[in-house]
Amino acid sequence: MHKILVVDDERLTADTLGLIFRKRGFGVQVAYTVDQALQSALDFQPDLILCDISMPRRDGIELLEEVGRQALPCRVLVLTGYLTNLLPVSEQIRKMPQSTHVLTKPCPPEDLLRAANRLLEIAC
Repeated sequence: MHKILVVDDERLTADTLGLIFRKRGFGVQVAYTVDQALQSALDFQPDLILCDISMPRRDGIELLEEVGRQALPCRVLVLTGYLTNLLPVSEQIRKMPQSTHVLTKPCPPEDLLRAANRLLEIAC
């Protein structure tokens, strides 16, 4: 069973995304801040981190950078609700050591699951 860490400061969004993956048989943990996500990533050792970019205090890019420094062997699926973020975020994640993909919100669950499964098939 693949393990996914869902990170979004909007609790309803994070909980809903977690539910979508749980219903498909994934092991799921949810975090609402970057600090919670970092601790969960170290403890839970997810195969995939599903992460929002725009969050208060510390953003998703900071989370990805820290995950890279910790050398956690996971893939990353980034969500952004702002089309203006798409190009700069895509450029930043290309520099990350993890296999990473960006989607815009709202994202149909089928597209989200397809992207997650595609990333999970990629060998690190």
